[in-house]
Amino acid sequence: MLRSPIVCILAHVDHGKTSILDRIRGTGVAAREAGGITQMIGASYLPREAILSACGPLRAQADALLKVPGLLFIDTPGHEAFTSMRERGGSIADIAILVIDIMQGIQPQTTESLQILRSQKTPFIIALNKVDLLQGWKPQPTASFSQSLAAQSPAVQQLLEEKLYTLVGRLSEKGYESERFDRVSDFTKQLVMVPCSAKTGEGMAELLLYLAGVSQKYLAGELESHVAGPAKGSILEVKEEKGLGTTIDVIVYNGTLKRNDFVVFGTPTGARVVKVRGLLRPPMPGEVPPAGSHYMYIEQVNAAAGVKIYAPGLEGVLAGSPIEVVISPELTPAVELTITTQIKQILITHDTLAGVVVKADTLGSAEALMRLMQHAKIPIRSMGVGPVSKKDVISARAASLDDKYLGVVLAFNVPLLPEAQEESERGNVHLFQSNIVYRLLEDYITWVKAEKERDQKSTMDELALPAKILVLPNCFFRLNKPAIFGVEVVSGRLRSGAPVMNAQGQQIGTVKGMQDKGKSLEVLNERQQAAISMDEPYCGKTFRAGEHLFVYISKQQAERLRKSPGLLTPIELALLDETQRVAGVHVI
Repeated sequence: MLRSPIVCILAHVDHGKTSILDRIRGTGVAAREAGGITQMIGASYLPREAILSACGPLRAQADALLKVPGLLFIDTPGHEAFTSMRERGGSIADIAILVIDIMQGIQPQTTESLQILRSQKTPFIIALNKVDLLQGWKPQPTASFSQSLAAQSPAVQQLLEEKLYTLVGRLSEKGYESERFDRVSDFTKQLVMVPCSAKTGEGMAELLLYLAGVSQKYLAGELESHVAGPAKGSILEVKEEKGLGTTIDVIVYNGTLKRNDFVVFGTPTGARVVKVRGLLRPPMPGEVPPAGSHYMYIEQVNAAAGVKIYAPGLEGVLAGSPIEVVISPELTPAVELTITTQIKQILITHDTLAGVVVKADTLGSAEALMRLMQHAKIPIRSMGVGPVSKKDVISARAASLDDKYLGVVLAFNVPLLPEAQEESERGNVHLFQSNIVYRLLEDYITWVKAEKERDQKSTMDELALPAKILVLPNCFFRLNKPAIFGVEVVSGRLRSGAPVMNAQGQQIGTVKGMQDKGKSLEVLNERQQAAISMDEPYCGKTFRAGEHLFVYISKQQAERLRKSPGLLTPIELALLDETQRVAGVHVI
């Protein structure tokens, strides 16, 4: 039998993710004759009849199309729903809705969501939210976008087309072919875009209809649920419940989970087996939970569903971990090994590698971060789940000894333990915190850029730059104390204060000042001419007209210059090697 598809909603900040989910829930609650919506742990279930009712004027079309028993919307943030820790190589979510504000278009977190969806090969449709903000739009009392659009003025319809095709162009740049839902010619190649408004409800009929349709078309095989078999699922959240202690919120995506089942799940040190003591869910309308409890106790739950598990031994469980029922003791070691292996692929520790230290709130977040950081070519020293500890900061400080720009901690949606804060201040380790993945990476990348620019400026201020200069003929303006003579920079950059040597590697003095047409200069670039002054040499004796002079650079300074990426051009790097040979330094 087909189970309900599990749906996740992704969006940039303020594009309407929560409003879309609330509107979908609202349509379910409003469809009371259809049984409405069922609140589950970490999820909201919209049964088939409620979907049909919410489709309003499109009910007949939906009735003919809809084969799945309903849609299960998970409430977890989008990135947490995408973990490959399932045998089928998918994620908790079977399908996604990517919400885009039609007025703002693609934003950084939209791009991040597209990267996650693409990496997991997850089918999705686009909800073009906030059509009610289009200038001149008149909201209509219908859930159908098509009906509402027909009632709009030609000017509004034209404005919608412009916004729509601007977005089509942007998506095309990112490698996606897309089209408005009613113009899609090939569902296997084109993304479905549904203009809608979470505020007015317009477009919700098409959104639900096409969401269910795309689910059935592309997920038929994966939605075949073996309800009678042992349950498999994913842990959304770990919570402390009064009177129960540690509990876990779980999405069951396959099979049946029963009270007293033995389940295997992940911890930072590997897999663990516990016996389920109780299964809990929110009360349905008319149900009264036991005294002192907010939940109803149930005997079993079938996929796809959200449920809270109570059991002794849940301490240290990893949010985002897979969870699986084992039906016989001999199967347990194999399942434990599988889950332990999967976790170790994400929770990495390489104390000898230069890389950043990352802490996330769940395994799903950790994997999403890992994929995005690999895309951004940011090396990872360690990836963990949970608060930032003193040990994390010490590890980051050790990484900074190899590369100062990698000696940092990136913390996604997790707190800093007090001793970690103290250690970071004592060891001058930079900590980045955010509950938005793209912002966390963006803040780090911006910091690296600023630090490199600052270090480059500091290096330039401290060190002499390579320069090869020609002593110009007939340009000895003062022979000595100070010697003032004309030069041209053949290659490199000559700065005031630079030590100078001749072609035999003998230091002859320091540039005291530089002038051109009475104007003092700090830097003389390639092919520029100027008069320079030096206290030490004697013009015509220490050097002669037509002779080449070089800026003297010690071996240690040369190494610092080479280790400052972007400071010297390829030509200047070659000149640095020539300068070292002139100075008698062996250049490899």
